[in-house]
Amino acid sequence: MNFFQAFILALIEGLTEFLPVSSTGHMIIGSSVMGIQSDPFVKLFTICIQLGAILSIVVLYFKRFFKSVNFYFKLIVAFIPAAIFGFLLSDKIDQMLESPLTVGISLVIGGVILLFVDKWYKNATIETEEDINYVTALKIGFFQCLAMIPGVSRSGATIVGGMSQNLTRKAAAEFSFFLAVPTMFAATAKKLLDFYQEGHAITPDQMQVLAFGNVVAFIVALLAIKSFIGYLNKNGFKIFGWYRIIVGGVIIVLLLSGHSLSII
Repeated sequence: MNFFQAFILALIEGLTEFLPVSSTGHMIIGSSVMGIQSDPFVKLFTICIQLGAILSIVVLYFKRFFKSVNFYFKLIVAFIPAAIFGFLLSDKIDQMLESPLTVGISLVIGGVILLFVDKWYKNATIETEEDINYVTALKIGFFQCLAMIPGVSRSGATIVGGMSQNLTRKAAAEFSFFLAVPTMFAATAKKLLDFYQEGHAITPDQMQVLAFGNVVAFIVALLAIKSFIGYLNKNGFKIFGWYRIIVGGVIIVLLLSGHSLSII
């Protein structure tokens, strides 16, 4: 992987990590278009640059992370389901990451849901994370587990999960952002551990590429988050639903017509 390819993937990650469109699915598509060959470092890169995007949350919401101890307990409770299922289903998740058809189908199904979610959950009563109790946090955590299926979208699953528990769109989106911090820290740590346990080592050149990708993802995500929250408050999810359906439909049509999509 060269710096240009790293820049494009990091740009995709920064733009899509917090949108309900699946950053992993889009990086898979981007890797395929650029002809990036699958190897252990490429797989490591696509996980670890998500950490760069996630750190933008800590910067943008810095004061919220030091508001109360209960805030952290709620995040831990919401994180537990993903930690358990991620550990138990690690091999199965890796297999699904190699299936472009899974990505296409997930994008379409998620898109259809987003077309109607604003109508389904329009009587929200919870406006801040302070009003979220531990049971609600746990339920949102189970929704996050759906994002282990490539193409589902972690942010999309948790935002819909939050709205199903009477959170406003803004509150659901922000709690989804906060929950991403422990989730992606854990995912990055596990991927690094697996990488080294398999006998691999990051070369100095690869370290530069990885650092560069994280910086790009961080900067782009800073800009994307505020834009997304503003748009979401005014317009809802419908445009993201149609976008997912179109992209997922194109992937499915290409596969059924005999085109191959190389997967990272």
